[in-house]
Amino acid sequence: MSHLRPELCNWEARRCEAPSQMRSSPHLCFFRNCEQEPPHMRLNDRICDHCPTQCYFANVKKSSQLRRLHGPAYDRNCDESLAKAEPTGWWHMLDQKENALQIRAPTSKPPFTLGDIKKAIPPHCFHRSLIRSLSYLIQDFILVSIFYYISTTFFHFIPSPYSYVAWVSYWIVQGLVFSAIFVIAHECGHNAFSDYQWVNDTVGFILHSALLVPYFSWKNGHRRHHSNTGSLERDNFFVPRLKTELKWYYKYLNNPLGQVVTLAFTIILGEPLHLAFNVFGKPSDLFACDHFDPYAPIYNDRERKQIYISNADVIAATYVLYRLALAQGLPWLICFYGVPLLIAKNLYILVTFLHHAHPSLPHYDSSEWDWLRGALATVDRDNGVLVNKVSHHIADTHVVHHLFPAIPHYHAVEATRAIKPLLGEYYQFDDTPVHKAIWRDFKKCIYVEKDEGSPDKGVFWYKNKF
Repeated sequence: MSHLRPELCNWEARRCEAPSQMRSSPHLCFFRNCEQEPPHMRLNDRICDHCPTQCYFANVKKSSQLRRLHGPAYDRNCDESLAKAEPTGWWHMLDQKENALQIRAPTSKPPFTLGDIKKAIPPHCFHRSLIRSLSYLIQDFILVSIFYYISTTFFHFIPSPYSYVAWVSYWIVQGLVFSAIFVIAHECGHNAFSDYQWVNDTVGFILHSALLVPYFSWKNGHRRHHSNTGSLERDNFFVPRLKTELKWYYKYLNNPLGQVVTLAFTIILGEPLHLAFNVFGKPSDLFACDHFDPYAPIYNDRERKQIYISNADVIAATYVLYRLALAQGLPWLICFYGVPLLIAKNLYILVTFLHHAHPSLPHYDSSEWDWLRGALATVDRDNGVLVNKVSHHIADTHVVHHLFPAIPHYHAVEATRAIKPLLGEYYQFDDTPVHKAIWRDFKKCIYVEKDEGSPDKGVFWYKNKF
């Protein structure tokens, strides 16, 4: 964990050299009163009740829970664990790879209800302000305009090869802002933009069209995802395959080269293929759930007219871009709009993948699934202060978003802090750097199956062995 400060604690002396600092911050505290603990104290006796939202050992008071968290290390004493640790310090016991692969989310029925979680959140977090939401949208438009102005005004003065660096930088930052606009458009689909349905649909319709996404098709399909998260049978986005459902060629792609090709294909073409063929849905829904088809099974009779409207608007937006290409030239359109849009769509697929494909997250069949456990089967990520802020905290507040999707993004951070103590070990967070997380999770999360001999017959975990 990047927040831990190994220099503050001396495990050889079994005492904290700066105990007041360790206890003063939930990011620094690893074990409460660690300077008082005897050398022989076992891992299952080391309970941190000071920082229940940050410590991996938080609220773990049963040996069975510790066995699940630490496996064979559960019943070893501290000396034995330290003997196997890296010589540079104890913090390697919590290295990011082990956290991700050994610590599984709990699958038992939570000791709290959705109502309990709602009571823990300050009431004002549920307030949606049209003025404030518009201010964030205007802020994004200003950033788009600034980057466009810089590129059109100064880039032609930059000599080669530095001009290529300038263009790549423009595409990345503009793509990030485009993705931030999509986050606000996404909030419109959840009625988190304002208290007025017609405002939400109007703004969402315009923004989605500008990003070449059919608004009502996406809104209605995405609602199904939120209603069935974690369900192997009813979810429709990033639904993992059972091992028996994998195509014959998967085992030949389970190597570095195959994984790179598959990852690139998923990120670059994932969004249009999902809209057109539902590639991230259930295998039985492939080609049967075209988001552009008003009679696809993901829509009801009331929604079919909305799908026609969304399709017409995407066609109209495409025609506008065609006219723009005729006026300004196709290279202009690709450089200033096409590449940033592609990056924004790639980020959308990437962020969603990282939220729902993680070795610690369970999936359920109909015998085990319920809405609350499914909604908790997602993970928050930390992309750094700057990226989190620019992207309207879509990555680091995803758990609370699945619990209460109508909470606007500007209240989501506070709401997340409020629910962490209540959720305890049911709250999942991973601060692994994004580039490492992408590669790790894409390698580890190939299919799901039950644990052999597990009493939880309807619980499935990500695996990658063929």
